Amino acid sequence: MDRPGKNFLVDVLSFTGFVLLTSTGVLMRYILPPGSGRWKAIWGLDRHEWGSIHFWISVLFLGVLTVHLILHWRWVVTFIARKPREGSGLRAGLGIIGLAGLAALAIAPLVSPVTTIGAGDRGVSLSEGHGDIHLEGSMTVREVEQSTGVPAEIIIVELGVPTDTDRDERLGRLRKRYGFTMEDVQRIIRHYRKEE
Repeated sequence: MDRPGKNFLVDVLSFTGFVLLTSTGVLMRYILPPGSGRWKAIWGLDRHEWGSIHFWISVLFLGVLTVHLILHWRWVVTFIARKPREGSGLRAGLGIIGLAGLAALAIAPLVSPVTTIGAGDRGVSLSEGHGDIHLEGSMTVREVEQSTGVPAEIIIVELGVPTDTDRDERLGRLRKRYGFTMEDVQRIIRHYRKEE
């Protein structure tokens, strides 16, 4: 393949990668937002699977852009090495500072320490004489019953959830639908155990 053909192919692949990155990003941000991975899917793929696709598209896109830079390397070197004109030193300096800033911004999250933030309303722990039980929004009502010994019927009635609710429904989904908090579930369990 001649050089113009290679350039055309790389340009087409670059544009395709950019479009796919944009569409999968919009999909994960607005159509399958954070927290929807357990019950929403498009083409049989949930949010996390689309996130994997988004990641691999970005890796391929970076590869294509690297090939683009290699194909145009002679132009880059010629542009940088050409005879300096008045004011070009400032422009080169700003370009180097911009490139260093971009590299630092790209690398910073990769070398920063990972911290654990509070679970907020997604999970709570029971301790006060109740053993070490941790409740998560990803748990089903049946799983809460099995781990705490509190009947699912009691949890459902006390939360004000319809009694015909499936016992395999996840607390997080019920919480969004009916407006209770994980602390409400914790309170019900503690209250039930005190009455035993």
